Amino acid sequence: MKTPQRRSPSAIRSALSPALKLSLSLSLMFSLPALAQPGVGRSSGQFSGQSAAAVSPAQAVFDQVNRLLQNSYGGLSTVDRVGLTRDYQTRLDAVCAPTPTDCAAEKAYPVIEAELTALDDEHTFFQNPEDFEEFVASATGGNRRQFGVKLALLDGQQRVVLEVVPNSVAEAAGLLRGDVLSTLDGKPYTYDALRSAREAGRPIALGVSTRGVERIVNLTSQESSTRDLPRISYVASATGAEDVAVLRIPTFISGGGVAQGVHDLVGQARARGVRGVVVDLRGNGGGSLSECDGAVSAFVPSFTRVARSAEGNSRTLVSRGARVEAGRTSGIVTNPQLWTGPLSVLVDGGSASCSEFFAFEIQNAARGPVLGEVTAGVGNTATRVFPVGEDAALQLTILNYAKPDGTPYPTRLTPDIADEQDEADIRLLTEGRDELLNLGVKALDGAPMLSQDRVQPGSP
Repeated sequence: MKTPQRRSPSAIRSALSPALKLSLSLSLMFSLPALAQPGVGRSSGQFSGQSAAAVSPAQAVFDQVNRLLQNSYGGLSTVDRVGLTRDYQTRLDAVCAPTPTDCAAEKAYPVIEAELTALDDEHTFFQNPEDFEEFVASATGGNRRQFGVKLALLDGQQRVVLEVVPNSVAEAAGLLRGDVLSTLDGKPYTYDALRSAREAGRPIALGVSTRGVERIVNLTSQESSTRDLPRISYVASATGAEDVAVLRIPTFISGGGVAQGVHDLVGQARARGVRGVVVDLRGNGGGSLSECDGAVSAFVPSFTRVARSAEGNSRTLVSRGARVEAGRTSGIVTNPQLWTGPLSVLVDGGSASCSEFFAFEIQNAARGPVLGEVTAGVGNTATRVFPVGEDAALQLTILNYAKPDGTPYPTRLTPDIADEQDEADIRLLTEGRDELLNLGVKALDGAPMLSQDRVQPGSP
């Protein structure tokens, strides 16, 4: 499969809908305590030949990036990294020629971005200070000024409510999934105007259409947590009873709570006596691999993965809400659950990284059909974010994954039942119809059940 051209985080964010911006800023497996510290390693100037005392800020950032690229890269690129560093050192020297000893760090940024593009690994890229600041806020569940609503494109504007975050300003104001935003302060609605009001914290009056009924909603953005934990709802099957659980997992954000939430909600569904579970991973851009592993273990009795890195290979066994690595068992959840009934999983083009891992493990274990669109394409590697310079960062592929028999994880996940989502589906959503969810409910009729709770030898 051809590797898509890598784009910078800024370019990706400008091209995607707001519903996916947070998702793809999280499309990696990392933990903040593991972020590398600036300046660790050999002295600056090792690539340029400058002495450490004379090295410029631009050279220092370039050196940090290239030490990491040479020593910690674990991706699938076959590009000669030593030659790459040498070639782009020449470019940096040319950029900094007028002031070689005090060349500003910002001068190195475009050189580094070009070098990482040449690496031909779409998951390894440079984060300028603005990118890194937004990443940290999103990835840690930190606070940010927001309305708590995710929007989808209709008629050229991001105007359809795709999701309302629980306990948010939008929920308190009464916004609902499928609402269409038509006016803002009495003028025709535009997303730019909404974004400007959000950033300024200015009160606004939104004209909203709910299933054709017009109303005015007043709201003001507030500083609130970006954490968005799993939740459950119940819908009717062909029987007419609300006997299907829809488990929405919007993110696998690091910091705890996602895997535990999934197991707790599965326990609730089992106690309710539902006939099937639909897991909705649409727009889920990933987060913590540990959270993802724990969540998968609520549906797959056990699975094993091999991580291949610059330091060698390591094996992880996941079972019953726990992981075994290097002979050590670490619990992810308490009171683990296992759903053994019919299961289906929904994905789309915004499902990335950990959500691709989740869907692949379901497919690999033949636990149930995956429905929707081909996923984003971060599903066979793990990345880590390393701070560099004063306030920038490098997102670096540090691992690639395979099954114990050597079968690599797929870059992108291909659904068992394809259903491309387009503007017509968004229009149906404004009428209260979620066609992919309806397909997921129907797919439960032919989905397999676990005949017995079997686990691999040696599992916890």
